[in-house]
Amino acid sequence: MNLSSVDLNLLHVLAVTLEERSATRAARRLGVTQSAVSNALARARELLGDPLLVRDGRGLTPTPAAEELLPELAAAMGQLRSVIEHRRAFDPRSSTRELTLACADNSQIADVPPVAAALAREMPLARLRVVSIDYLVASGGLSGGGVDAAIVLQRRDPGLRAVALYRDPAVGMVRRDHPVVTGRRLARGAFPRLGFIDVHIPLGRPGRGHALVEEAFRVQGLVRRMALVVPGFAAAAMAAAESDLVACMPRRVARALGAHLPVRIVELPVEDLGHEMWLAWHERTHKDPAAACLRRVIVETLRGVDGPSG
Repeated sequence: MNLSSVDLNLLHVLAVTLEERSATRAARRLGVTQSAVSNALARARELLGDPLLVRDGRGLTPTPAAEELLPELAAAMGQLRSVIEHRRAFDPRSSTRELTLACADNSQIADVPPVAAALAREMPLARLRVVSIDYLVASGGLSGGGVDAAIVLQRRDPGLRAVALYRDPAVGMVRRDHPVVTGRRLARGAFPRLGFIDVHIPLGRPGRGHALVEEAFRVQGLVRRMALVVPGFAAAAMAAAESDLVACMPRRVARALGAHLPVRIVELPVEDLGHEMWLAWHERTHKDPAAACLRRVIVETLRGVDGPSG
């Protein structure tokens, strides 16, 4: 039998009628007409190949097959009710869900620690799984089914829901005793003498952040000579700390990495160069209570945070 062709409502009506032994009382309990109950019973008889209930005076008497079926029906309806009530009565403190967040390593470094701490307070038994943008792209994006939410740059893809989190200005990072970059700002005249570190995040290719920075420099007539390409900001910061190369990155991750490396943060000679960060998710998880809880924690933790000055 093809279960998709079975109207589960018939089984619910049958279970209630078996319990009540009356079509009238069953209709009253179900909030439908008596004729609707009678029609459902007729279809249930055809489905199960048994009379199920026969008239006995002013009531209905179950057949032996129906008597045998009643406890199984009651258990099945109870399980379905439990599933529905569990969904409605979602308790974040007892949830053991694994929730998956995709983000680049700048967010992994600067955003994930406070989010993880806040989520542990909200959902202490849940597990937060953080994956890379590479994983997000390779697994089919947010519609692919493996990721619940993603922290992404400002462009909103069609078909996704998104909410703005914060704006993160771009800065430069150099080693503390850099021979060319000596002040708090990267001078325009220094560009021809410098080598830069480029960060290609999605599948080793230039991404949106790269395009935003390159366009901003191009408008100002500045050209960067790319001497090194790496897949993340942590690698860029390590390379900058050990060389004369310059890394450009969001201020928040620069501040976090700079606390552990012998580097300096310098301002760039481009006004208002920054990244708008968004929290994005697919419609398939929009009404999922656990995913909604994760989104709420992320928004409450990160919305409006500032990129502190270096």
